[in-house]
Amino acid sequence: MQHFDIIMIGGGAAGFFTAINTAELNPKLKIAILERGKEVLTKVKVSGGGRCNVTHAEFLPKELSTNYPRGEKELLGPFHSFMTVDTMQWFEEKGIALKIEDDGRIFPVSDDSQSIINCFLMETERLKIQVLKSHAVQDFQQEEGFWKVKTSKGDFSAGKIMLATGSNPKMWNMLKKLGHKIIEPVPSLFTFNIKDDRIKDLPGIATEAEVRINSKKINLESKGPLLITHWGMSGPGILKLSAWGARDLEKLNYQFEMKVNWLPGVTSEEILDQLKDLKTKYAKQQVLKNAQFDLPKRLWRTLIVASGITEGTTWADLNKNQLQNLSLQLTEAIFKVNGKSTFKEEFVTAGGVDLKEVNFKTFESKLHKSLFLAGEILNIDAITGGFNFQNAWTGGFLAAKAMSED
Repeated sequence: MQHFDIIMIGGGAAGFFTAINTAELNPKLKIAILERGKEVLTKVKVSGGGRCNVTHAEFLPKELSTNYPRGEKELLGPFHSFMTVDTMQWFEEKGIALKIEDDGRIFPVSDDSQSIINCFLMETERLKIQVLKSHAVQDFQQEEGFWKVKTSKGDFSAGKIMLATGSNPKMWNMLKKLGHKIIEPVPSLFTFNIKDDRIKDLPGIATEAEVRINSKKINLESKGPLLITHWGMSGPGILKLSAWGARDLEKLNYQFEMKVNWLPGVTSEEILDQLKDLKTKYAKQQVLKNAQFDLPKRLWRTLIVASGITEGTTWADLNKNQLQNLSLQLTEAIFKVNGKSTFKEEFVTAGGVDLKEVNFKTFESKLHKSLFLAGEILNIDAITGGFNFQNAWTGGFLAAKAMSED
């Protein structure tokens, strides 16, 4: 049986980041990373469309924590110890230049996730961390002060272990056997399936919008870019709703009504007044061909048709009902959602180890000494934009500090 001081179970972002930081803090430690697959860092590879959205340009711990539907309270303290600016400094000290995009997302200047992967692989080699692929963990138990880890390619022992296996039901089941409570997982980031004549011919169109879900059980709203797709609606504005409403929407079996305001911050009454002014200003112009409010022309046309306004109609021809209908289509358009679509490569779940069972100063289990947990194995998830990776970096760094101590 091969012995290590520390074993990281999971060859993903959190596992590598923790291993590297632990080895830097205490070079004497013998560390191994166990990965069940033939490749490591596969989720990093596809993240951010293959560019790796490393983190997000939010530099206040309190503000950063508000991007986590599950974990907001628990992460506030850890973010005071390691957050966005620390992440940026860490990567840049390793030779990875980063850039902040207009929407706040932070990527490597290379626009290639492979640069992050290469950084991790070079660091593990430099620090003599063993990366053992195709080692699927079958069981782990604490015996006589050591952790015994059984894998598909042999058994290992370690003084400390860390689980960074993401949303892995098998690992959750093993933790259940050790007495940990697992919050049942549900999808967290997903797009809304919508079949509606107003958007069926508009895939690819993106625009700012306010989105609301109002029902007896749910009251959610979001503002941000909305992307029309072949199957419905996506984009940051929709994904925020899916994250915050993950459990409530699952209870509705993803069948609900949603209200879209294509003109954020403006009410139907205010728009109606503006439309009356346009009726006078552009009296002789055709409404269909005279897009307003900086809306995409194709979206404007479909909303005009949905308002009962036919081709050739001039602004002067519009009657009271048509103006009223148009104001509602622009600011209070109702869409029926019928199902969801998830990102297979970037699948994020709400669920995992109950946060009450974790010490967030060290990310150590409160139930088992020398067992550490970080990343999406915990009941922590975030909206899109690099926040899930920041959770991994923060948890990994604090766990590394604790594990590096003799």
